Amino acid sequence: MDPWKFCYTYIYEYMCVYMSRKPDSHVLYVPCPKGWIGFGRKCFYFSEDSKNWTFSQTFCTSREAVLVQFETEEELNFLKSHKGPFDHWIGLSRESSHHAWKWTDNSTYNMSFGMTGDGECGYLNDLGVGSARSYTDRKWICSKQITSPYP
Repeated sequence: MDPWKFCYTYIYEYMCVYMSRKPDSHVLYVPCPKGWIGFGRKCFYFSEDSKNWTFSQTFCTSREAVLVQFETEEELNFLKSHKGPFDHWIGLSRESSHHAWKWTDNSTYNMSFGMTGDGECGYLNDLGVGSARSYTDRKWICSKQITSPYP
């Protein structure tokens, strides 16, 4: 075994610390949970099942995650490239057509990626962002920040 590599097993993930030969220098690598995909500083889960928006949000919350929220075009393109041929619920909703779109963290969606449809819940499609009624069954995407267990 390499004395400079230490791996610790958690319930559903591994954390490996790679130590250099310099005692004060190290790189910490914390991969995403099994079945999740990493991009940037986030882990993403693409569901196999199809459920309504509320179930999807509850599922993500139970995994200490949220329905996906994206901030950049690069992140949006990553999500579109991994979603396959199916539409996926994302963390956008509004009370009615007279209200602003909000992410699940209550921040306002600035519409920079557009929006089609007249529903109250957002989903990701091949062209970008669409909306539909919350009771429609779709696949979903959860996201969570990659966090280090060390400061």
